[in-house]
Amino acid sequence: MFPYKGYTGKWLHVNLTTGRVEPRPTDPALAEAYLGGNGWGTHWLWDHVGPDVGPLDPDNLLVLAAGPLVGTLVPNGCRMEAIARSPLTGIYGDANAGGFFGPELKFAGWDAVVVTGQAPAPVYLAIADDRAELRPAGDLWGRTTSQTEQDIRRSRAWGDRQVKVATIGPAGENLVRFASIQVTSQRSLGRCGLGAVMGSKRLKAVAVRGTGSVSIARPARFHDLAVELHQRIRANPIYAAVSAHGTPGIVSLMDPLGRFPTKNFQYGSFEHVDRLSVEALQDRALVRHLGCFGCPICCDKLYGLTDGDHAGTALHSVEYETLNAMGANILNTDLDAVLAANRLCDELGMDTISAGRVISFAMELWDKEILNRDDTGGLALPWGDAGLMLQLLDQIAHRQGFGNLLAEGVRRMAETIGRGADEYAMHVKGMEIAAQDGRAQKSMGLAHATSSRGADHLKAFPVIDETGYPDEARRRYGEAYLPEMAQPLATKYKPLLVKDGEDFGAVVDSVGMCKSGGTFVLAEVYWPDVAAALEAATGMDMPVAQLQRAGERIYNLQRCYNARVGITRADDRLPHRFTHEPSPSGNARGHVVELEPMLDEYYHLRGWDPVTGWPTIAKLRELDLEEASPWTPT
Repeated sequence: MFPYKGYTGKWLHVNLTTGRVEPRPTDPALAEAYLGGNGWGTHWLWDHVGPDVGPLDPDNLLVLAAGPLVGTLVPNGCRMEAIARSPLTGIYGDANAGGFFGPELKFAGWDAVVVTGQAPAPVYLAIADDRAELRPAGDLWGRTTSQTEQDIRRSRAWGDRQVKVATIGPAGENLVRFASIQVTSQRSLGRCGLGAVMGSKRLKAVAVRGTGSVSIARPARFHDLAVELHQRIRANPIYAAVSAHGTPGIVSLMDPLGRFPTKNFQYGSFEHVDRLSVEALQDRALVRHLGCFGCPICCDKLYGLTDGDHAGTALHSVEYETLNAMGANILNTDLDAVLAANRLCDELGMDTISAGRVISFAMELWDKEILNRDDTGGLALPWGDAGLMLQLLDQIAHRQGFGNLLAEGVRRMAETIGRGADEYAMHVKGMEIAAQDGRAQKSMGLAHATSSRGADHLKAFPVIDETGYPDEARRRYGEAYLPEMAQPLATKYKPLLVKDGEDFGAVVDSVGMCKSGGTFVLAEVYWPDVAAALEAATGMDMPVAQLQRAGERIYNLQRCYNARVGITRADDRLPHRFTHEPSPSGNARGHVVELEPMLDEYYHLRGWDPVTGWPTIAKLRELDLEEASPWTPT
């Protein structure tokens, strides 16, 4: 009998090669040490996917996991994790999505689904409570994500339209290295190319319907905690703005800071930023506000275009990142085309961040005459061409023409093209950099370098120094760390901010809460709140120090996995543009990222070897990770 509530106590193992689908009991020790979600996926990846298993090999795992707080009353208890070795980076990879799939998986009675092998022909996995089976999907292969979801919900999954679906589109089928997995409703497991892992396994979709509930160890105590957290979030001074605008609301905030990447990160401000602002977006296309399961903020929106060249376009979840990737970073001022590109990426199953970055990279190479028509299949690649952007997105997803090269991501593009192209490839460890410029926010520069999945803003997610306001920093870290902790251009204390964010973020991703829903954005939910919620939900003893140790354990094991596949300190680096070219924009004018001193302090705080950047044996022993020690210095 599994001793803890909050969990279902079992997970589903799927071997696509043999066609076997079987339940397996959850090990209580796994729950205690790795919590769930992200932590479980990290542990399983370490145990079962060695350096000899390539990202697109059948033996790579694909883990879909929900944490113990998913499907409960806590604010935003809806997030799910996908984990695999990444086809884009070749290292540890994960992606996170909200919406309704994670809670539905819990309601069906499963903590996780772990997929291995390769099906001989396309299949999808159908789950309804205790029933789980593989079904043919040959006629779904080639369809878009919305077509697949509609077909499954309408006629295939036991006739229940409440089924929630995780599916790939043509990009995943064609092994685009930044293919996404789209989950109900129009949410994206976007980064790291895990849709290509799914495609390599010939798994078109996972459909789940659950009619159960999540058991709570101390219902009254948990109810009171959840209500308190909801109330605190709603009382936060920036709650109204975040709720009304979502992430597009920060477009106009980031631009004057020099933190809104423009023209493939050559600039940090866009002269036509008003055309991509939240005011322009909502005036043009807002239909209504939406929210994920259990969310008091409802930062998601439904948008639609009723006229113009892209009339009929309707979509959820237009984010700051996409407004930048499909807008300023390619010098595109056509907001309607940005929305059309967003929808096209969702339909084809592609990460909008990486998709936009490969296009901006190609445009810069064209501008610098490194690329010519012989390289591009006859295409000219001028800045700001919205029609070209949409054409390239379709080519990428179907690996046609020049799109076949773009589908490889900027690192492989640069390696293939040569001729000095690598200087303009904006990535870390193969992951395209999201819409932040570390020259304008030094903590974010460090976070991009140290993220366990390659360039990423969401691992450490250092939001409290984005705009230079001290209130969140004071509440979370105390007066002693001010003013530098809250100053975007200061480097002092930023290694501490990044380390703490990475460890706390690993916990948030493991229990199933949302980083934009109070834990990082708004900064209302912190270590003591998550520890109390876990204790009340599960009945597990979880002092704050033990929870912090769990977060540190998870992040260190991710680093050990990366060390095992060859990552060292030499890979914790930023593009030349960030460290040697002073920003020409906004408040960041004249600044570069002073990376090496921050890395030295970061490694010291982590207890990692300063030469290799690997966790020391002493640190691994402290975290009960001795099994990882063969891949660290002796």
